[in-house]
Amino acid sequence: MSLLFQIFFIEVSWIDILDILVVSIIIYKLYKLLKGGVAVKIFLGILFTYAVFLIVKASGMELLRSILGQFMGVGFLAAFILFQQEIRKFLQMIGKNTAQNNNLIKDWFSKTKPGARSELNLAPIIDSVKIFSQTNTGALIVFRKTSELRFYSESGDNLDAELSKRLLISIFQKNSPLHDGAVIISNGRIKAARCIIPVSENDKIPAHMGLRHRAAIGLTEVTDAVVLIVSEETGSVSIAYNGEIYYNLNKSEIRGKLRSFMYDNEEQIAYEVKNIRFETSN
Repeated sequence: MSLLFQIFFIEVSWIDILDILVVSIIIYKLYKLLKGGVAVKIFLGILFTYAVFLIVKASGMELLRSILGQFMGVGFLAAFILFQQEIRKFLQMIGKNTAQNNNLIKDWFSKTKPGARSELNLAPIIDSVKIFSQTNTGALIVFRKTSELRFYSESGDNLDAELSKRLLISIFQKNSPLHDGAVIISNGRIKAARCIIPVSENDKIPAHMGLRHRAAIGLTEVTDAVVLIVSEETGSVSIAYNGEIYYNLNKSEIRGKLRSFMYDNEEQIAYEVKNIRFETSN
């Protein structure tokens, strides 16, 4: 271990600097995850108690150290119980990044182009969304990219049906037993309907956005899916991606956002060139 510098009797090496940096990043990420709720106060209280425990231990106060030591022994178990929702979200974020990295590695070693997927037919989606907007029919449509959405699709009714305008309209009709929840589209097919997706706990989401919008943002926070939302109150159309939402979109903006988010740059250019040639030939 190479010595970097020394402060009084404390020897500091490169490993110590790296150790402090990693712990600081983890604490910062946890703080960002907990910020805005009651959990952050509990987290700060635990950190303060642990700091007092270290001071008491260094000071040689054996009685107080043994009392705090018993508390710290069960404190970590209590923390897992108190922060189970936050820990789950943190692990989902790690899993999302890991899945994306694994897909990049697979794409690198495979013969296919990175991000290659079956082509998504946007025509029935745009046409049905136009009708939803005109009739103020609420809708929540999830487009799968690389993240595995099996857990969410299994929460609803499995369809595995061909994507069509009539089917989408019939699903989201107010009297339909499948309208409540999200539709998941995977590989150009309607995988499932009436699916339950997680609601975001982000306190920065505007108050006028309802449960559909919060659910759309919540799913895109933990996966790379693209979610299209039609408001039942106003008929406005929004798209959520990567934890952000783009609302009050018109027809051309909907098409552009879906192409931009669903396809990589190279694949999007090829897709647009193909459409231009098709339109020219007709």
